[in-house]
Amino acid sequence: MNDGKKVGVPQRFTLAARLKSFSYALQGVWFMLKTQHNAWLHGLATLLVIALAVSCQVSASDWRWLTVAMAMVWVAETLNTAVEYVCDVVSPGYSEAVKHAKDISAGGVLIAAVAALLVGVLTFWPYFT
Repeated sequence: MNDGKKVGVPQRFTLAARLKSFSYALQGVWFMLKTQHNAWLHGLATLLVIALAVSCQVSASDWRWLTVAMAMVWVAETLNTAVEYVCDVVSPGYSEAVKHAKDISAGGVLIAAVAALLVGVLTFWPYFT
């Protein structure tokens, strides 16, 4: 969306414009949460990790790693959702190339989720041994 601004012309910095951009970002996250079932699973996993970390009283260093792992999965899921929506607009019919793009994007989420699981196991392991 151009919002009537000239393309390539730097816009003045204003607090109102920054707040508006945050609003757009939050709308995107909210839309993803409303429409993507996998985002619900990531949300549940996030809440479980937070609850377990609080109950185990994990160290600040461990919180750092858990936060990075959770954020990594959320970033991957948001990018995957964006890729899927763009692909659906660009090619509403079936396309083998679009299928590959969507599969690759979903693979990025899988890689992030597996890495986050490993971070979680390695982080929580000492608290249970």
